[in-house]
Amino acid sequence: MKTLVCLLEERSAKELLQIVLKEILPPDMPKPFFFSFEGKQDLERNIVRKISKWHIHDSVFLVMRDKDAADCIEVKTHLVALCNQTNKPCLVRIACHELESFYLGDLQAVSQAFHCAVPSQRSRKYRDPDHLSRPSGELEKITKGAYQKISGSQGIAPFLRLDGSNRSRSFNVLIEGIKRLLELDS
Repeated sequence: MKTLVCLLEERSAKELLQIVLKEILPPDMPKPFFFSFEGKQDLERNIVRKISKWHIHDSVFLVMRDKDAADCIEVKTHLVALCNQTNKPCLVRIACHELESFYLGDLQAVSQAFHCAVPSQRSRKYRDPDHLSRPSGELEKITKGAYQKISGSQGIAPFLRLDGSNRSRSFNVLIEGIKRLLELDS
């Protein structure tokens, strides 16, 4: 069985994935490893070293960071180039624009986590949350200031639907990519 090793831009991504992966991974699969860094520069500075020095046999790697205001293709190309230096199986995924886009893609999960009324997922603004330039600000507005990155990830993640119905394309691509990387049946 493969071991998943996650290299993440920040701790909130770790909190999300710890919960989501429990739903995706079979119970007999080895527990994944998580390395959260202090931002994108720290992540990028450490990718090659961390992956190259990893010696658990049959490990595969997920590298994930936010797009923020950068060009998605350039960011992914750069991360893939870093991963290619290691000669180990890696999946690179970008959250467009921020991790919070994943949450805005499933407003029902936000409502359940924060016990609050949320806008309609059908409204123009939330049909494609990956295009929102500052999703974290949107979440703060919707939750009337209650959303915080780490506790918000811990609170929302258990309610996220993993069946492809999330309106964040980057979230659905992440989930499908992890399943392919680990060779899990969808």
